[in-house]
Amino acid sequence: MTPTLAKLLLGPLLLWQGRRVRATALRLPEAAGERMRPGDGLRLLIVGDSSAAGVGAAHQDEALAGCLGHLLAARLGRPVGWQLVATSGHRSAQALAQLRASELAAADVLVTALGVNDVVDQVAPGEALAALDAIDALARERAGVRLTLHCAAPPMQAFPVLPQPLRWFFGQQAARFNAALAAQVRGHASRHVAHLPEVMQRDAAALMAADGFHPGPRGYALWAEALAGHIVAAWPQLANRSTT
Repeated sequence: MTPTLAKLLLGPLLLWQGRRVRATALRLPEAAGERMRPGDGLRLLIVGDSSAAGVGAAHQDEALAGCLGHLLAARLGRPVGWQLVATSGHRSAQALAQLRASELAAADVLVTALGVNDVVDQVAPGEALAALDAIDALARERAGVRLTLHCAAPPMQAFPVLPQPLRWFFGQQAARFNAALAAQVRGHASRHVAHLPEVMQRDAAALMAADGFHPGPRGYALWAEALAGHIVAAWPQLANRSTT
């Protein structure tokens, strides 16, 4: 059954399940800690939703931004600076609006962690991707970003908090979003799609926080490790940037 047919046939059930999950799911706070850290080496701009904001971790040090900054600093041998612009519940268009309203520090690399809320709220992929294009363009214009990693949507078919068939339906929609995202950036040498590491695809439920929807600290560490690998591979192309 295709997602479109499922939506037609199972629409009332999917809608009821979605509303019930929203009403009963455990709500965890965003990770505590500062949203910007200085560094004289590589500079990161991280834009996203609750996963970027670190929901499921107690502090930014064990969330995506902190883990990624620490790993890159260890690999590159220089302090890595980062800025986090992220809010729980944000769709791609809302993240764009927040970025427009933010004061941005200079950055070399943009990381976006968006798409789940676009899937949940049934935003058309084209609309979400247009917002991601605008986020990329804005980060390049205002922060000097030279490399963008768009994190793919996670395997929502493995989220324990979601009942069936809603879990299957969101998994299919997430895969559709990822395919559209890959097609959108194809041919752009400085924009890439970063999928979650295989262990997070395979053991997603075991690496999640208590809410069954967000990564726990171990999940964030694995995710950051995969992103660090992408960035380090591209570092020779970025190392000749000016030191302003």
